[in-house]
Amino acid sequence: MATRVDRDMLALIDSLQTSNLNDTLTTGFIDTHAAMAFLVEALAKLPTSPPSLYLDLEGVALSRHGSVSILQVHVSPKDRTFLIDIHSLGETAFSTTGTSGQTLKGILESNIIPKVYFDVRNDSDALFSHYGIKLACVHDLQLMELATRSFSRRCVNGLTKYIKRDINLSLSERKVWKETKEKGLDLFAPERGGNYEVFNVRPLHEDVLSYCIQDVHFMPKLWRHYNSKLTVA
Repeated sequence: MATRVDRDMLALIDSLQTSNLNDTLTTGFIDTHAAMAFLVEALAKLPTSPPSLYLDLEGVALSRHGSVSILQVHVSPKDRTFLIDIHSLGETAFSTTGTSGQTLKGILESNIIPKVYFDVRNDSDALFSHYGIKLACVHDLQLMELATRSFSRRCVNGLTKYIKRDINLSLSERKVWKETKEKGLDLFAPERGGNYEVFNVRPLHEDVLSYCIQDVHFMPKLWRHYNSKLTVA
């Protein structure tokens, strides 16, 4: 029997298919197979131009040598963010099928469904090493920024610098963004006395939840900014 939480989650996922949505940023924490199946089916039906899916991973020593805790998926057309609990679901997060037979692995490996990341290197390494996933059709914002530069391309920078420089945030937006980032770093950054294991604690700490959402929320604006400056070779 579906619990109230399950019903609320399915209603949120179902909202991806509707057009009458408000502008409030909404998140869902996906930690059941039923919710995963509905989410996969909804993601597979989203438009592909411009990209609908903006992703990031959090984990402990995120790489082939560490582990994956959370996969963030921001759905740009609906301004909805979903956090997939990889720590709890494990491999089944990628193999659970929707009604059409689609899986998250299939979406990530699809050559026709674009996925936008920022510096995909560690994410790709972790997904392939632990789950055999070969990412395809990736738009890497870090490389898009590099390609559109009119100055030295010797070094790349982190997401924080690009958000500060290339997104026109109001004073209030900038304040909330900075506070959210700092609260998250205090909890997981070792140099601040934090520990990456906070990404594996359930229920997820509210400040970690907000950090994860914010990490992908600004990526569509960066994609539009850099894409508008790219020219067809």
